[in-house]
Amino acid sequence: MELLKIRKAKTSDEAAVVSCIQKSYQKYIVRIGKKPGPMLDDYLALILDGNVFCGEFGEEIAGVLVLKKFDGYMLLENVALLPEFQGKGFGKQLIAFAEHYSSENNYQEIRLYTNVKMTENIEIYHKLGYSEYSRKEENGFERVYFKKRLIVT
Repeated sequence: MELLKIRKAKTSDEAAVVSCIQKSYQKYIVRIGKKPGPMLDDYLALILDGNVFCGEFGEEIAGVLVLKKFDGYMLLENVALLPEFQGKGFGKQLIAFAEHYSSENNYQEIRLYTNVKMTENIEIYHKLGYSEYSRKEENGFERVYFKKRLIVT
């Protein structure tokens, strides 16, 4: 299996990060009737806060991961891959990195959410051991919330 090199994003990565997010989520606009939440975020601010990680394949940013620390859990706020890198196991690598990073930072739980209409994501999260704990409308989006207990290393 080919591996991504995952690193913290730099401000010089902003354009590539935004491009990855836009291309990754574009297909969902018609399905949910508007731009998904990740397409609306301020990635420069997230990069400056140290919340963004880039998954590189060769010299290209193939994927983006956004992690935020909260009291008692890490939020995997966004995981995205350029369409040409989807279906190759890179998304699972980014999620595994998020879990490992969270555990290394003494978090015993990682949480995430997805849009209720992104049914393939819901299926993937179940397969990766995440359990659904809530469904609700937030910021005008119907979301499904997941969590997973982690072993602190």
